[in-house]
Amino acid sequence: MVVVGGGLAGTTAALALADAGLRVTVLEGRPRLGGLAFSFRRPSPVGELTVDNGQHVYLRCCSAYRWFLDRVGGSRLAPLQGRLDVPVLDADGRPGRRLGRLRRAALPVPLHLAASLATYPHLSLAERAQVGRAALALGRLDPTDPALDGVDFGDWLRRHGQSPRAVEALWDLVGVATLNATARDASLGLAAMVFKTGLLSRPGAADIGWARTPLGELHDTLARAALDKAGVVCELRTKVTAVARTAEGRWSVHTAGGAPLEADAVVLAVPQREAHALLPEGALDAPDRLLRIGTAPILNIHVVYDRKVMRRPFFAAIGTPVQWVFDRTDASGLAKLPGAGDSQYLALSQSAAHQEIELPAAELRARYLPELERLLPAARGAAVRDFFVTRERTATFAPTPGVGRLRPDAPTNAPGLYLAGAWTATGWPATMEGAVRSGLSAARTALCDLGRPHRDPPPASGRGTPKEAA
Repeated sequence: MVVVGGGLAGTTAALALADAGLRVTVLEGRPRLGGLAFSFRRPSPVGELTVDNGQHVYLRCCSAYRWFLDRVGGSRLAPLQGRLDVPVLDADGRPGRRLGRLRRAALPVPLHLAASLATYPHLSLAERAQVGRAALALGRLDPTDPALDGVDFGDWLRRHGQSPRAVEALWDLVGVATLNATARDASLGLAAMVFKTGLLSRPGAADIGWARTPLGELHDTLARAALDKAGVVCELRTKVTAVARTAEGRWSVHTAGGAPLEADAVVLAVPQREAHALLPEGALDAPDRLLRIGTAPILNIHVVYDRKVMRRPFFAAIGTPVQWVFDRTDASGLAKLPGAGDSQYLALSQSAAHQEIELPAAELRARYLPELERLLPAARGAAVRDFFVTRERTATFAPTPGVGRLRPDAPTNAPGLYLAGAWTATGWPATMEGAVRSGLSAARTALCDLGRPHRDPPPASGRGTPKEAA
């Protein structure tokens, strides 16, 4: 087997195939694994930092990604909250009402969120009641219903009595971070999947997990070690240029500057445009649909202050361009640098950043530093020791209404050729969970077609989860 692409989808497919006893080679054009969830080293005035290209989180309901973490031995490095608790700061809020919290109680669905919603200070009493009614209506939807795919989530919210304030302070607060789109640009089917699975399925489903170590440690270092142990050959800096059938009915995978590799089956685990360029004729009935799957950007702003300005590990914000802010001081290695002192490193994750993705760093600095000072009073007297920006212009596929009709399944019309990637028909938006699920789906389909006995990966172990999360 050959797996083209060493992101989360490709790495997952390779592990699942190798675990079933196949000989697998992974070909990755980059000098590392991890795809678009990676880390890099960056010189800084305070010393060399290990920087994640963007802040990535997952939820307790992300069983496939949790399996991946278990499989590579990284679960302890990316723990989950004991219980959902999201601080939400309103930059325009009155004193004493600037901080709200979205958190759950140890009660069954939907009562687990009732107390939090009832006391959420960023919405009026009437707005909270309307949110409750809309949540119940959303819970009655079937996210797999094809009719929902073409519906605008923002329009659905308006028809269910949601005010612009409710959309900003709740629906987009969650939806932009998970879908990488505002409600008006999102498919109702994908939005229903996110909210129903994350908030309305099990009490602990939305508990948040994130890496306390650089992403590269999880998705490259540990993943590569797991692949090596499983006997998978990883060839980095190896760009695939063509995939073709041989006269004998096998597959020939051509690379830039290397001899072709032959295999009984191939998994293309690359972005949709790359997959389109590599697909042989007839592999999909309408291959140009892949080109109609749009992309959405994510902008990440990194700020190092000369002192601690934020006490919480993260918070979300409304009434400001700032979306989510995470403390990356320890994960970046800053805390251990000799000259760091009390410096703190904050990372701002700005999803659906279409209007800002190309702005110069100086303009972003002038826009966001005053906003951080509005949100964090301790930042007002602090010196900025470093400020830089990372940009993922095609971070995810765009979850626009109608995108579901464009996303292909894992098998193609060409026997032995399979697709993987968060953009395939996983039913999930473009998340780490979706990427891992796609890799598992491609491997499962390939093994069935090859007649190889296999077992589906077990669910994540859930070590350390509280009883009420079950």
